[in-house]
Amino acid sequence: MSKDLEQLNKEPNQATTQTRVYVSKEYSIALIAVGLGLLAGAVLMGITGNNPILGFAYLFRGGLMSLERVGNTLATATPLIFTGLSVAFAFKTGLFNIGAAGQMLIGGLCATAVGLTLTWPKPLLLPVVISAAILGGAFWGLVPGLLKAKFNVHEVVSTIMMNWIAYWTVYYIIPGYFKGAYLETESRRIPAAASLKVEWLTNLFDGSYLNLGFFLAIIFVMLLAFLLEKTTFGYELKAVGFNRHASEYAGIQANRNIVLSMMIAGASAGLAGAVFYVGYASNMQIGVLPNQGFDGIAVSLLGANSPWGVFMAAIFFGLLHSGKGFMNAMTQIPPEIADTIIATIIYFAATSVLIERYWDRAQKKSDQALIADKPPLSGQPRETSGKKTGGGE
Repeated sequence: MSKDLEQLNKEPNQATTQTRVYVSKEYSIALIAVGLGLLAGAVLMGITGNNPILGFAYLFRGGLMSLERVGNTLATATPLIFTGLSVAFAFKTGLFNIGAAGQMLIGGLCATAVGLTLTWPKPLLLPVVISAAILGGAFWGLVPGLLKAKFNVHEVVSTIMMNWIAYWTVYYIIPGYFKGAYLETESRRIPAAASLKVEWLTNLFDGSYLNLGFFLAIIFVMLLAFLLEKTTFGYELKAVGFNRHASEYAGIQANRNIVLSMMIAGASAGLAGAVFYVGYASNMQIGVLPNQGFDGIAVSLLGANSPWGVFMAAIFFGLLHSGKGFMNAMTQIPPEIADTIIATIIYFAATSVLIERYWDRAQKKSDQALIADKPPLSGQPRETSGKKTGGGE
């Protein structure tokens, strides 16, 4: 009886240990992908006749050597946080949102339109600008969500098409209604009352491009983390992502959750548009599909589709983007090396199944070695090469 109670007391601890190992494995695989990407960058630097240690020193100094550069790194990472969250949140429901670029464009267009139309004081105008970006992005995510839920149209196809609809919508509206004073390819300058730039934050980081969008990103990360891990709605979203048919059998409305998931993902990408076009930039240009929308896929993969993982991955990518120019200025290393490092990290993050397979194999060998070295329990004989140690008949 006492042995059974001891076993029951041990089982919860074993389950907890298994959960911890699983969580740490995801982030360990992400770190392995980063390490392999940096190793590939070092090899390329060596092939081109440059010193990898010096190259990486200047690469990271370029993003961290001063308050201004730290601010620019965070400013570069902020849209990536939102687009990474957009892709990661859709992943949780089993959806692949490739439409973050289009949702970002529409969010930026709505924020720009409101900022250039209304002449309210900044405390009143900024919430409206941000709300317009959220609603615009959410609407652009609603369409592929409805197509998926009602007609089973694959979200990859519909979101790619929505990207180009957004592209041509901006191409028409900006010159037609918000044309700049000198160029038809860009809008008028965003007034200070509608901009996410604030003087105290610019001065704090010695004139960097950092704006209020970074604090919005932190708030949004916290909200999505709470939503996914602490609410019934988040549980239902993840259940639909794991198995749509099983979740429907359990009474979960899968179609509703698919639509809501795409709307929330679109809202996140729409916020990226507001942060970029009325925060980082001073106007909106036509003929450009923002790279941040596609880079968000890489950020999501590297961050293991978790909100805080996305946050850290986006800052790392922002550091690489911010520091590559300084590395090129101080050495003969081309800035494309940094892009190659990012691409390699994406490759290893996307093929994490292979890394996980080797990880499990190594862990299994380690467990077997521990079992082999473990002494037998008292009262139980140790087995030896097919011979019985107990007394014979």
